Amino acid sequence: MEQAKLNKILDEHKEWLRSGGEKGKRADLRSADLRSADLSYANLRSADLSSANLRSADLRSADLRSADLRSADLRSADLRSANLDFSAFPLWCGGLDVNIDDKQAIQLLYHLVRNVNYSKNTSNEMKKICKMKSIVKKANEFHRVGECGEIETISLER
Repeated sequence: MEQAKLNKILDEHKEWLRSGGEKGKRADLRSADLRSADLSYANLRSADLSSANLRSADLRSADLRSADLRSADLRSADLRSANLDFSAFPLWCGGLDVNIDDKQAIQLLYHLVRNVNYSKNTSNEMKKICKMKSIVKKANEFHRVGECGEIETISLER
């Protein structure tokens, strides 16, 4: 996508956010080719980026809260300091080899550990791994732990 067209979409999206949807237009970048695009510091909150090609895109410090990243190709994308809260992060090959920071790694770890410990369908082996003190301690550094709850070590017997 040409930078001028992308800038126009981002400006309209910013206006849409600022006006509460009364003005501007929500960014619809579904299936867009944004390979190597500079989206650092972009406000993409609630944007539709599903199936977008974001390979090697610079998304450092981008606001991706509530962004739809389903089926987006983020391989080699730089997401350091991007806000991923409430976003739909892709759990397929396109969500691998993404450059994330510790905050995002802890966020993903928290979700994994919490779900493994909760589920009656995960094996005792997985539960044992996910209740290791060092892993639970790191997962509990999640920035929303106050809202979501601290993970406790649980018994393997259920």
